[in-house]
Amino acid sequence: MNEVQDKAKSKVKLLEITEENADQRIDNFLITKLKGVPKTRIYRIIRKGEVRVNKGRIDNKYRLKIGDVVRIPPVRVAERNDDIVLPPTLKYSLEQEILYEDEVLIVLNKPSGFAVHGGSGISAGVIEALRVIRPEERFLELAHRIDKDTSGCLLVAKKRSSLKFLHDLFRGDGIKKTYLALLVGQWERKKLLVTAPLLKSTGKGGERFVKVSKVGKFAETNFRRLQKYKDLTLVEASPKTGRTHQIRVHAAWLGHPIVGDERYGEENVNKSLKQRGYKRLFLHAEQLAFAHPVTGEAMHFKAPLPKELEMLLIKEPLK
Repeated sequence: MNEVQDKAKSKVKLLEITEENADQRIDNFLITKLKGVPKTRIYRIIRKGEVRVNKGRIDNKYRLKIGDVVRIPPVRVAERNDDIVLPPTLKYSLEQEILYEDEVLIVLNKPSGFAVHGGSGISAGVIEALRVIRPEERFLELAHRIDKDTSGCLLVAKKRSSLKFLHDLFRGDGIKKTYLALLVGQWERKKLLVTAPLLKSTGKGGERFVKVSKVGKFAETNFRRLQKYKDLTLVEASPKTGRTHQIRVHAAWLGHPIVGDERYGEENVNKSLKQRGYKRLFLHAEQLAFAHPVTGEAMHFKAPLPKELEMLLIKEPLK
């Protein structure tokens, strides 16, 4: 990327795209360049046409090409990465719970309660925090995302070429994802493939909400029962598509929402379960399987179930 114009931080910037950033979505490009700026602000300046590519308006899904000139308006950056304060639990996971790392990727066991992207200060997300503790790494980008309250396998690319390769795998069927989820009630089916389409909307407060709708996008999740408890069921969920909140919404649609789901679960049930020790969303990204971006070797990773979830299962009476 070549900087064509940068007279002062308060001035408009024109950035020419080189091979390093080619094929990257404009929203992800801006999130990287405008560290500390809330994502809502970034999407707003795109929507209002303040961000331009080759002097024309674009939407947030536009993919950059070599030679594109991106106009970035003056945007106040709240904090530098050096000022980010890392929560102890997140810092520990970043330093101690890396499942695998080589020259092109990192597989991290993300703790529950932390967004993969965040803002400044204590609200720092996983990727911002990782950049802080790895200042020597010139490139660190998320290859995919998992919900804030979901724990488990998270894939981070260390090179642009690897990021593109992994994105292509995620867009197709080249990556197998397996989750563990504890559902409310006894689910009598042993296996079920759910293909209910999902429609995403945004609430007044900016929160994302997803529902099953005929006009929604195709979504596919394979559920397999692992263990029945007195009034709960442990299942394995394998999403074939990557829609927002997919497993959570499909589980709720089945009539068996995930334990601890504050958005799609049942309030009375969640309150009762909290009294029994269930204090978080019981959704864990247990396994990832894919071909290595460089060697093509078959890679398989498994994140152990967090102790607080494991202990809850031990205490729960079987059927």
